[in-house]
Amino acid sequence: MVNTNLLISDAEKLGLSIENDKIKQFEKLAELLVEQNKTMNLTAITDPDGIAVKHFADSISVLNAAKFDEKARVLDVGTGAGFPGIPLLIMRPGLDLTMLDSTAKKLKYVASTVEELGLTANVLHTRAEEAGQSKEYRETFDIVCSRAVAALNVLCEYCLPFVKVGGVFVAMKAAKAQEEIEGAKAAIKLLGGKIIDEKSFTLSDGGERNLIIIKKISHVPPKYPRVSAQIAKKPL
Repeated sequence: MVNTNLLISDAEKLGLSIENDKIKQFEKLAELLVEQNKTMNLTAITDPDGIAVKHFADSISVLNAAKFDEKARVLDVGTGAGFPGIPLLIMRPGLDLTMLDSTAKKLKYVASTVEELGLTANVLHTRAEEAGQSKEYRETFDIVCSRAVAALNVLCEYCLPFVKVGGVFVAMKAAKAQEEIEGAKAAIKLLGGKIIDEKSFTLSDGGERNLIIIKKISHVPPKYPRVSAQIAKKPL
């Protein structure tokens, strides 16, 4: 179900080691993903190499972008089938992790999978722009990460409102990240953020990856995030 040798090798490239008990959890996760994908559209990537690299290694790469302290409050925005959230939780089971998505079916799978792996996490079924205006979630997370497919300026409006001042947002991007950064500078400043680092690396599939690390230095103005129609019509 998953090429564990490839996962271990790519993890080592990232400076990460995976203990045997965690390898077993990754194997179980791959099994559950492939099985559930037969009846539910979770992912197009189901081959052993693809799961190892594109889902698992790519997800845990975010550990190099921020200090994931024990019990750090972490939010995965647009988690989908649980990436990067579930692999992060396997590597750091003490995290206070919430995985947010607007698709209830996927979150039901995520919740049951976390339980089957013997882990604990929260799932939040809502739209990011709604939760970002809620007192319960706004500016309360130490680390927010997202692998969601959206331009960086748009992603920042969805994600930065969740980050507490002093915390970080990690945007997980493929190639051409520099172009997105240039187009997002004004939005990042407006939303109280500042790019403090960019990490580029290549995994064994040959694809370029980029982690854009944005520190929250001031509060987000109350009007943000706007409703999704406004974000789409007039991106920052």
